[in-house]
Amino acid sequence: MTGSETGFAELWESLLPVGRTPAGYRRYSWTPADLACRAWFAEAAGARNLPVETDRNGNLWAWWRGLDSGAPAVAVGSHLDSVPDGGAFDGPLGVASAFAAIDLLRERGFTPARPVGVTAFTEEEGARFGVACLGSRLLAGAIEPAAAAGLRDGDGISLAEAMAAAGLDPADLGPDDDRIAGLAAYVELHIEQGSALDGLGAAVGLAAGIWPHGRWRLEFAGRADHAGTTWIADRHDPMLPFAATVLAARAAAAGGALATFGKVIAEPGAANGISSAVRAWLDARAPDEATLDTLITEVSAAARTAAAEHGVALDVRRESFTPAVSFDPALRDRLAAILSPASAGAAPNGGGIPVLPTGAGHDAGILAARLPTAMLFVRNPTGVSHSPAEHADLADCLAGVTALAAVLADLAGP
Repeated sequence: MTGSETGFAELWESLLPVGRTPAGYRRYSWTPADLACRAWFAEAAGARNLPVETDRNGNLWAWWRGLDSGAPAVAVGSHLDSVPDGGAFDGPLGVASAFAAIDLLRERGFTPARPVGVTAFTEEEGARFGVACLGSRLLAGAIEPAAAAGLRDGDGISLAEAMAAAGLDPADLGPDDDRIAGLAAYVELHIEQGSALDGLGAAVGLAAGIWPHGRWRLEFAGRADHAGTTWIADRHDPMLPFAATVLAARAAAAGGALATFGKVIAEPGAANGISSAVRAWLDARAPDEATLDTLITEVSAAARTAAAEHGVALDVRRESFTPAVSFDPALRDRLAAILSPASAGAAPNGGGIPVLPTGAGHDAGILAARLPTAMLFVRNPTGVSHSPAEHADLADCLAGVTALAAVLADLAGP
């Protein structure tokens, strides 16, 4: 392997132990695992003489200064946090690849004409505080700072408290228009969360856009009681309307949308007791907003009907929403022209680089409302994501690094 290839492998191996558990990765924002990831980022940047800064929202930036340091910068990166028991590649691959792309360009003697920023956005998964892409939303002004500061994790710790404990001032949370204005483009490399590229025999692809998606919190409030003495007819069991709602969501999504209840909390949680309340989070996505609206309407109606049948109160609230994103066409077409099969090993049979839609949300999708953004995907032969089973072969990771370096050479070049 070349020096840059060896550097990527070593960089990747140095990150793998951080936050790893027997069941997968648990890198939650502002926890010891996250702080270790931040230290890894600072060490990787320092080894490359890239100054590091933490912005007002906790996002990390490492800077490769260009010949014209006053010119708008090109930013590349992703995130370092994970879902509960997630895989190694979702997010961190984009950050490690950004550092490795700089290594490759330096190996070739390239000097950027404009600054290049490597970034790691905070709380992209929303695994601790419940709102996905929180760091980029705050940066772009897509969430109210006070609302973000008040978000609480499962232990009741607020985002403001967690940030303060890490040495940041939560009073600084909020949009950073000057930083946004200083960016010409943002390009995010990410492992594909599906297997389309594997089916095409391609190592690297481009994102066309992101489906509209959001998270809804449903709270079913019933009455706690004894499981062994309370007759079925006398119960106000919130678990029953919740169960009916799960089945209703599955039926409503059958037409081509996606609906998932992946998190549920039953209170007080006794095995021999009827719950007093059930809180559940619905993740819903669809090819277009009309389809998504129909899905949510149907699921909410089914939940209210089931709750009424069982004498249970229901509250439904939307916690986050991202509209449909079409990545900047001019930037996407420019990247497609740069990434010929010869440059990245990306497309089979001499064709152009694959361009794929995705149902997964990303920081690039949030920033697309404020500046040109684009995404590169690296092949995932398992097709599995948000799981330790997600995987990218080293050769494909290096193809992604090569593609990202080609993009930087063009966007940050003379």
